[in-house]
Amino acid sequence: MKEQSNRHNIEHIPTEPIITNERVDDIPVLLTQIEHMGVQKLLDKHFPTHGNWQGESLGQVAVIWLTHILSQADHRLNHVQTWASKRLETLKTFVGEGLGELDLTDDRLEAVLRYFDSDSNWYSFEEELGSSLLQVYEIQPQRVRLDSTTASSHCGVNPEGLFQWGHSKDHRPDLAQVKIMLSTSIPLPK
Repeated sequence: MKEQSNRHNIEHIPTEPIITNERVDDIPVLLTQIEHMGVQKLLDKHFPTHGNWQGESLGQVAVIWLTHILSQADHRLNHVQTWASKRLETLKTFVGEGLGELDLTDDRLEAVLRYFDSDSNWYSFEEELGSSLLQVYEIQPQRVRLDSTTASSHCGVNPEGLFQWGHSKDHRPDLAQVKIMLSTSIPLPK
């Protein structure tokens, strides 16, 4: 009888939970916005992979890489795997439990770039993405308020292009600039 009670006590010993600490930073915000835009599904649709592709889909790998680029301001391939390994549980929450570090090696990301090297696929991807993001409204405002600013760039100058030489509010005549105009309807449409 004593032996039975010991077995009973051993079976009901509570186990301690496993706690993992990770820096979340801006990852949930970025992944949620990218998901809302439908980027992963559209990438998978417009950039089909070979039947030998294993692990997370090309779109999912690209979304995590894009999250790394936006979060860390770093587009280098060889830093993504280390970054992801330190945030794997957070990424799994959005992507799924199947995600592993090997899905984000620099070799895998280089393979993503090879698939992305197709202008025709990009045109169809951008067309479908843009059609789901842009909305056009028929607004007949009484007045419109205009506000302009400029942004400087180290990009090349093209007389008919986006970046041109002109008066610089930043007092940087050595940099090309683009003029940005914001229009606001008065009163605002309801």
